[in-house]
Amino acid sequence: MTELRNVEADLAKFRTRVLVAGLVVLFAFGLLVARMVYLQIMRHEDLLAQAESNRTAVLPVVPNRGQILDRHGRVLATNFSAYTLEITPSRVKDLDATIEALGELVDIQPRDKRRFRKLVEESRSFDSLPIRTRLSDEEVARFTVQRFRFPGVDVRARLIRHYPQGEVASHVVGYIGRINQREKEAIEDWPEDEQANYRGTESIGKLGAEQQYERALHGITGFDRVETSAGGRAVRSLSNTPATPGDTVVLSIDIQLQKLIEDMFGQRRGALVAIDPRNGEVLAFVSKPTFDPNLFVEGIDVENWKALNESVDKPLLNRALRGTYPPGSTYKPFMALAALETGTRSANTVINDPGYWMFGNHRFRSHGDVGLGAVDMHRSIVKSSNTYYYSLANEMGVDAMHDFMAPLGFGQITGIDLRGEVRGVLPNQQWKRTNYKRPEQQRWYAGETISLGIGQGYNNFTMLQLAHAMATLAHGGVKHKPRLTMATEDAVTRVRTPLTDRTPVNLGYQRGHIDVVLKAMQAVAVEGTSARVFSGAGYTSGGKTGTAQAVTIGQKDRYDARKLEEHQRDHSLYVAFAPVDNPRVALAVVVENAGFGAASAAPIARRVFDYLILDQYPNPQDLLAVQKGEASAPIGAPLVASEVPLPAEWASPAPLQ
Repeated sequence: MTELRNVEADLAKFRTRVLVAGLVVLFAFGLLVARMVYLQIMRHEDLLAQAESNRTAVLPVVPNRGQILDRHGRVLATNFSAYTLEITPSRVKDLDATIEALGELVDIQPRDKRRFRKLVEESRSFDSLPIRTRLSDEEVARFTVQRFRFPGVDVRARLIRHYPQGEVASHVVGYIGRINQREKEAIEDWPEDEQANYRGTESIGKLGAEQQYERALHGITGFDRVETSAGGRAVRSLSNTPATPGDTVVLSIDIQLQKLIEDMFGQRRGALVAIDPRNGEVLAFVSKPTFDPNLFVEGIDVENWKALNESVDKPLLNRALRGTYPPGSTYKPFMALAALETGTRSANTVINDPGYWMFGNHRFRSHGDVGLGAVDMHRSIVKSSNTYYYSLANEMGVDAMHDFMAPLGFGQITGIDLRGEVRGVLPNQQWKRTNYKRPEQQRWYAGETISLGIGQGYNNFTMLQLAHAMATLAHGGVKHKPRLTMATEDAVTRVRTPLTDRTPVNLGYQRGHIDVVLKAMQAVAVEGTSARVFSGAGYTSGGKTGTAQAVTIGQKDRYDARKLEEHQRDHSLYVAFAPVDNPRVALAVVVENAGFGAASAAPIARRVFDYLILDQYPNPQDLLAVQKGEASAPIGAPLVASEVPLPAEWASPAPLQ
């Protein structure tokens, strides 16, 4: 018999299966809906941002770097636009083959290759590095046609830093260069907003004002949001936040005066610092020899770096800031003031000068072993008596001298707005205990004090410190912090913010004591060691010559420059101020290994004063005589400084600001 099916049971099973299947489908749809809600609602902003990032890119817009000007608005550093051919090493399979192939389209010199190799060593593989800069339009066109052959290679428009004056004032202006790995690591420690401001930036200030005022000159980075193709190339701009150009930095130096002084040094080494004693503004800051900062902008090549770094003349050394010298007899006016202020001597105290001074069995010599007879303070400065200051140093002692000279800035950081300043050496007993290891070396011997009185011995100061002290003395004992920058100017509003020293320090010297010293220094330029140099000057000045030993001469030997190597000869120094009734400039100058201070240093100082006070500029014959160390008073009629044309090469190529 055929078994009859239970229809009701089958229907129940079917309904159960349908219900289960429906629940499964409903659950699946629920999952889909939940996922859709999660993606479309809960993660909407995040996924939209990711989608946008796949379609768009945010590119930093590097700001125009601010200009650097001198006190009269002459351009010392600016920018110009140029095309550069750049390679990203990580995107190139065979770097050598690529460079050789590029050489068929663009002129690539061996020095370009060597510079590029150096950049590769100093940078990360994914950095875009220039192999050639300043491409011509024809070279850009030739490469553009063949671009498909060179993945990882591109032409970019760049702003290139330019220093129109070349070597003039290079230690002051400084230079920029590519950010190296050490600097990148330092930037990573900056606050996030400052790090963001340097995205896309490839160069940074390395020296001078470029380094000191890096943040002001850099500007504020902008951002450009662009739509990109599948290949990553920008298709169109979607939005833009423009960059803000860097501030203009206005230096206090007069670049024409700076060039004049550098020209007067010629091929000789040395330094000069001229300061306005009324406010601390630096009018000239010279270190010779100099260098061309343009060499560093795109990465200096090996040959030029070797020539600069290994030169016996050390052109990279900022002698005004970091070169230290014994001050020689230029120290005597400050010693005289110390004697008056400490009560060690009066202006009328008379010392017999037989041409030497005995300390025990040791004979301290004077110039040429010629005695001056009876010498008071005035005559000791005018005639530069060594004996007077040997005995004064012995009376004062090293610690008293140190304590008086330190507030004047000797052996101290002046605080000028340049990095890298050195202290020099202003000795006392504690200094010797700190700087020497053996007990017998740490002991201060009384005989070591004597030569300090004439600016020799352990004394070693920078020309900045000497000029700073001279400015303080000329300004009646009121000390201003020296400054190389007068103001910064906002690139957008053109509003200038002065940067002046508003906290001068009065050292509290008695006016009568200062007048004794300044009157004697005035007599130096009238009847003393620099009288011939300042003969016929149309103003009154005060000064003091100095001759500092580069090597020690034996007590029984006589100094003869002809028997010494050039680097062993005495240094020529001069400190001065003018005009006497209302000093507007104080300076210190050293010409290395040039002998007597009146022979080489003082003639340079005379022409600096002529320029600043009388608007006079030496004629070619006079300038040549100064360069050779054969000048005293100016030769022939001077030129009118304000009418002397500036060099044609100082014109800036296509400046951008």
